[in-house]
Amino acid sequence: MADEYLTDRDQEEALRNWWRENWSWIIGGIVLGLALLAGWQYLKVHTAGQADAAAKLYTDVRGALDRNELDAASVALGALAADHKKSPYTQQSRLLLAKKHVDAGKIDEALPLLQAVVDETADEELAWIARLRVARLLIQQGKHDEAIKLLEVSKAGSFSAQVREVRGDAQVAKGDADAARAEYAAALADNIDGKADRTVDRSMLEMKLQDVGGDKTAPASSPADSSEPLSVETQP
Repeated sequence: MADEYLTDRDQEEALRNWWRENWSWIIGGIVLGLALLAGWQYLKVHTAGQADAAAKLYTDVRGALDRNELDAASVALGALAADHKKSPYTQQSRLLLAKKHVDAGKIDEALPLLQAVVDETADEELAWIARLRVARLLIQQGKHDEAIKLLEVSKAGSFSAQVREVRGDAQVAKGDADAARAEYAAALADNIDGKADRTVDRSMLEMKLQDVGGDKTAPASSPADSSEPLSVETQP
């Protein structure tokens, strides 16, 4: 209200005083706002550029794989992993190259690629897909206990049925029918009602259970989830 009684000259002087006291804050705020805007624009452009670069290298990997040039694919993947370690393109390229190595019977070359996906991907589902593939390859190499130790059911979530099935396969390979029967039965139990995992072939799983002397209609008693292999005493 007091401002209504100031003369024009007094008001001008008050404005000048206010400006002298606050100009640095005002200019600083403007500069900061412009800097934030520029930074955001740079980040957006940089991110888009990184994605484009990763996509190009992924295309190079796919092209080399389509031509069955595994050495060229490995070189392109090396460049992709070096600059875009966490990119989904890198993880997908590793899975594709690993499959080519497996098809060629080169399990030792496929395993590090799959393990890198397990270790580096931010996608938990993709990590479990790679982990299951590692376990299957370990079984092929006769490393049954390593495969079982790798697959912890308590951490598998929606992959529990698949994990149980592969653990059962490892027990079959070890010659432990009792442990395999328990795993297959638990896998079937995990794959019922609303929890059915469409990636699990129930008919195949039922056949595996019957092959080790199990009854697909019997209620399952889940085996203990342990990183150690199951030990079940059998009668001589």
